[in-house]
Amino acid sequence: MTVATQHPIERDLDALKDFKVVETRSVTHDGTPAILVRRERADGVSAGLGGEHVSTLVADDGRLLGVTHMRADLAGLPTVSRERAAEVAEEFLLRHAPDLMDAREVLWIDAHPETVRVEGGETQVTGMKVKQRDTRTGLYFWVIVGGDGSVVTFERDIYWITFPGKRRTEKWLHDSWRVAGG
Repeated sequence: MTVATQHPIERDLDALKDFKVVETRSVTHDGTPAILVRRERADGVSAGLGGEHVSTLVADDGRLLGVTHMRADLAGLPTVSRERAAEVAEEFLLRHAPDLMDAREVLWIDAHPETVRVEGGETQVTGMKVKQRDTRTGLYFWVIVGGDGSVVTFERDIYWITFPGKRRTEKWLHDSWRVAGG
């Protein structure tokens, strides 16, 4: 990773002793050049697409475009309240994407599950999703807060196609999309 794409969150994630970098690649996020960094468990358990991972997507200009923590230790936890999710989302945005704070509209807050493969099967990592829209650009972003109060997923600059109700923007942090040939 070059200095231009280094984001402070990468240093935080480097401290995850149980995870190691297994992939670093150049990608585009709706035409924006970015670097995808994927970390998987250092012990090799649940390795590969669909398994446990912590991944980041950082634009070449240094903006954090996304981060996700698909870890088994986040599964099975009760969801935080909508109020707590909103608080955590705001704290995260202030630290990692302050440019989104001035023109944001919170659209809804609700439970959101993601499936991750673990040793012996699959499990659900469920968090409280705070979906928002940047009123300047019309692009969407969200923060998903896990049951332990940490940010499970953050994604930004998502172009949404109202009909048929799906995103146009690539899903680099989503293994199901990558497996399907994204």
